[in-house]
Amino acid sequence: MEKEVSTTVKIRFNDCDPIGHLNNVKYLDYMFNAREDHVEEYYGFTYEEYTKKTGCTWIAIQNEIAYLREVRYNTSVVISSKTIEIQDRTAKVEILMKSLDEKTVYAVLWVTVIYFNIKTRKSEVHPEDIKDTFHKFFVDLDQKDFQSRVKFLRSQNAKNS
Repeated sequence: MEKEVSTTVKIRFNDCDPIGHLNNVKYLDYMFNAREDHVEEYYGFTYEEYTKKTGCTWIAIQNEIAYLREVRYNTSVVISSKTIEIQDRTAKVEILMKSLDEKTVYAVLWVTVIYFNIKTRKSEVHPEDIKDTFHKFFVDLDQKDFQSRVKFLRSQNAKNS
């Protein structure tokens, strides 16, 4: 089974600045939307369904993003996601925006989420079935902190230029 899942999307003109570059905040929109699609398609549920069924959801508590290369309107990009850390109450996901040939990384986003009970308004320990699902898509990166990961991806981009 593929641990890093991906979708292809086209960058829209209205999401770009006057010189045709994707606006910084729009990277987040594209990346979060792709992640939501990945969860539905590969993990087998939507966040809405899961919350209705369990009363729990995941809340982002930290985002770290680095913009490595510009993306222009009308460009098709591959957006991939994978779980890179699983703790009792938190998890971390890496989302990459890449060129179609996947040789250039345009942006990297690390999202840390906490498992949260909406009724009690408190975090909870992940249920075992969710931990098992996350482990199916877990990738153990060599780079354990965000700045090291960014440095590595920049060096990969330089090699592939």
